Amino acid sequence: MYFWGVLLGGCPAARLVLETRIYRSTKSASMSLPKRTPKKAQRNAEIIIPDKLYFRIGEVADLCSLPAYVLRFWETEFPQLKPVKSGTGQRMYRKRDVESVVKIKRLLYDDGFTIAGARGQLREETKSERKQTALPFPANSSTNMAHLRHELKQILHILSARH
Repeated sequence: MYFWGVLLGGCPAARLVLETRIYRSTKSASMSLPKRTPKKAQRNAEIIIPDKLYFRIGEVADLCSLPAYVLRFWETEFPQLKPVKSGTGQRMYRKRDVESVVKIKRLLYDDGFTIAGARGQLREETKSERKQTALPFPANSSTNMAHLRHELKQILHILSARH
């Protein structure tokens, strides 16, 4: 240790810092602090929504790792997010609302959309979901229609014969 004292000019504070660094670097791996996961990895973790009818704002905030004030702000910015209020004024989110919060969070934080861009993206998603698909009629519908007409005429003939 005499060497370090000479090298550092006899400064006790510098010696303490150096000894602390040496001690920490030689500590065994079992005594080291647990490594924290990066924030991006925490955000990308799959959010599992419990099977409940209603969630309070605090539960949704904890579930999505967001502050409650962010959820209240998003209610003003995204028309899809409309939690009902209980008799006491507490916001009660349905499962559909929580799924919307997860989508909004993904668009804003992971995909890098602005609020206006995320709003437009959600609007486009709902438009594509609303489009009505064609009914699955069989390809040979004209022959089926002819057969149906024939059967209806037979029923009409049977009914008219009874009177």
